[in-house]
Parts: sequence; C-alpha cells; structure tokens
Amino acid sequence: MDRLAKALDAIDAANADDPSSIVVRGERRPKEIAHAELVTQWVQRLNPDPSEALLLAARAHHLRRWVIPRSSYPKGRAGYLRWRKALHERHATDVAEILEQVGYDGPTIERVQDLVRKRGLGRDPEVQDLEDALCLVFIETQLHDFARTVEPDKVSDVVAKTARKMSDRAVGLALELDLSADERRLLEGSLER
Repeated sequence: MDRLAKALDAIDAANADDPSSIVVRGERRPKEIAHAELVTQWVQRLNPDPSEALLLAARAHHLRRWVIPRSSYPKGRAGYLRWRKALHERHATDVAEILEQVGYDGPTIERVQDLVRKRGLGRDPEVQDLEDALCLVFIETQLHDFARTVEPDKVSDVVAKTARKMSDRAVGLALELDLSADERRLLEGSLER
C-alpha cells in the first residue's frame, strides 16, 4: 500500500469513532467519514489533477471534529469564530501526527496544515478548491435540515455567505445538485451572480 493510501486509511480510522452519523446517498455512515469522502470527491471533480497535499487536506479537514463541541464555546459569532479557529488548529495538529507516522516530510505536512487551516483563501487555488468542496458538501448534505430548523432570513444569509466564498465553477456545480424545489429557489436566489 502506498503512503497516500495509508494516510487516507489512518484518517478514516480516526474519523470512524464519530458518535454522529448521517445518511448520504442512501447510506448511514459516521458523519465525518462521509463528509471527508464527499469533500475528497468534490475536490477531484473541481481539480482533475489535485496535489497529494490537497487530497490529504480534503480527507482531514474535519479530523475528529466532535472532540471540540460547539457547546464548549460561548454562543454568538465571536464564540463561533473562536471555536472554528480551535478546530482548525486541532485538525492541523492531528493530521500532522498521522502524516508523520506514515512517512511524510515536513514541507508536505506543513502544506496540508496550511490547507486545513485555509491559509491563503482568496489567493491560493488549492485552498479555494477545498473551500468550494466544503461548501458543496454543506449544500448537498446539510442545507435541507438547516433550512427546516432555522429562520428563513438566517438561512438566506448563511447561503449568501456560502455563495460569496465559492468560485463561479462551484456555484454552477451547486445549481446542478438534486435539490427540492424550495432548496433550488433558495440557492438560485442566493448563489446566482
């Protein structure tokens, strides 16, 4: 087995302990494994020749995310931003340990960490590929439930903020997803530029 396959297997094994599960494309799976696989698939669709570092970051972007629950930080935007920063640092640390164990060099590990932390968003094409993939997974797997549980104005605001982070190509792919009529209207109103 090559080094990339070993690293992906180790990341998946770490995410297998996720206490949350979701149904994606008809199959119930641990949430973070399912999301990591979907992000990887979207990255490969967005970038037909992704670097090894990008593939590793796609798989590890939410590595063991459940260990730092959102409830451990104050409510509101400031608490949310602190939580997200702590998560990025935790994911970067955890993926570095896995990559060291399977034999990756320092520069590759640092590159994966920068991608996981989203350093260079808006300037680095690989960070944009990862961000696009994350947004597409949100739309594909979470928008439906999110829209049912949150006030309509808040949903529109979140979708609009998501759209602003996406490339034009990712917006086009989002509009090709199999969505309900209500979800499609929401997306078309927020995503079209």
